[in-house]
Amino acid sequence: MRPMTSPPFLSPSPSRLLRRLFSRAPRRRNPTTPPPIAPHLGRRVSLLLPASMSSSSSSTRTPESVVADADALARKVAAIRAAGAAKLQVIADFDGTLTRYWYDGSRGQSSHGLLRQGNEEFNAKREALFEHYHPIEINPDIPLPEKAILMEEWWGKTHALLIEGGLTQEAIKKSVADAAIAFRDGVVELFELLEARDIPVLVFSAGLADIIEEVFRQKLHRSFKNIKIVSNRMVFDEEGRLVEFKGKTIHVLNKNEHSLDMAAPVHNSLGDPNGCTDDYSLVKKRTNVLLLGDHIGDLGMSDGLNYENRIAAGFLNTNIEKSLKDYSEAFDIVYLNDAPMWGVAELVSDLCP
Repeated sequence: MRPMTSPPFLSPSPSRLLRRLFSRAPRRRNPTTPPPIAPHLGRRVSLLLPASMSSSSSSTRTPESVVADADALARKVAAIRAAGAAKLQVIADFDGTLTRYWYDGSRGQSSHGLLRQGNEEFNAKREALFEHYHPIEINPDIPLPEKAILMEEWWGKTHALLIEGGLTQEAIKKSVADAAIAFRDGVVELFELLEARDIPVLVFSAGLADIIEEVFRQKLHRSFKNIKIVSNRMVFDEEGRLVEFKGKTIHVLNKNEHSLDMAAPVHNSLGDPNGCTDDYSLVKKRTNVLLLGDHIGDLGMSDGLNYENRIAAGFLNTNIEKSLKDYSEAFDIVYLNDAPMWGVAELVSDLCP
């Protein structure tokens, strides 16, 4: 995209519904406030917009969100609203989507990156695996079938190191307690809203379910009956030491509804083997989807679901000028600058009043 010298500010759609959708809720104080954005990114006329977002198009924009096709979004909202809450499910990525990108002015940690085994040798070995396989993960020239095999290999080696290195439940608890990780403002309110409307939430992650659950327990201090985690699960012995992983391996290329048999609720304690779900067939009957992600690849989380309508909300946390065009073409609405979750909560309120 050729940079615009003076991108136009696009007036909001006259639709009352869309004005409600993109209204901004007041921010709350949060110790994880990101560093100030550059002044030119804070002004309405400064963001580089997709070519389709011209003054003649039906588009809306606020300093925190971009909608490339407001008419298409309005049609999806109307269809999902008409079908009712009983047909809706939410599919969400965890790292960088439910959690903040910035933490105390620095890049926050991921649920996988925060883990410390208590054994520096094995921490270093896992880091070496990352240095080797991560370039393969992001290389667009490697065919997906070949890449999937290599990702399975990477995850398998990493899991083996966690077992060999003697990972314990106490190490997980300490890692989370010491971690630079926090949920976005508005996440609790969103979860409460969805729980009140009996809308299931599937949190997909290629990381480790036990760590994600510990983040829920330590950072939210409560659980929600409608939330299930779809991720890699550990099995511990009576002494709290990791002995194996349960079920199939979930990696970045199979993190979707084909892995629903791995779904389980957030447990009350680390290592609790109970509560695995066998009702995922009911989720498949909910054919309207609100998908939340921070990478374009997260759109694949709905693969395997024969949905009727899908609203995809993307969080573009950094490199906004470089990535905005691609994100606004891929997602129905894009939230910018590590935005809080208030906009999504407002959207849910309109979908299921």
